[in-house]
Amino acid sequence: MAIEDSLLDVQKKVERRFSNIGKGKYARILKMARKPTSQEYVKILFITGMGIIFLGVLGFVIYLITLYTGLQ
Repeated sequence: MAIEDSLLDVQKKVERRFSNIGKGKYARILKMARKPTSQEYVKILFITGMGIIFLGVLGFVIYLITLYTGLQ
């Protein structure tokens, strides 16, 4: 019975931890959160993609500079 008791204790701890969701300091944020519209989603996707491409190009340029100046 020791295994069942310990599993029951773990389950109760998890249930207690998740029962407070929406009641603490982040409750207002969770209540205000909503699903983005398709236009907002595309805009976020575009900005994120441009940031990833920019960082990749910047890293490649730094790599080329170090390759051709002999700093490597």
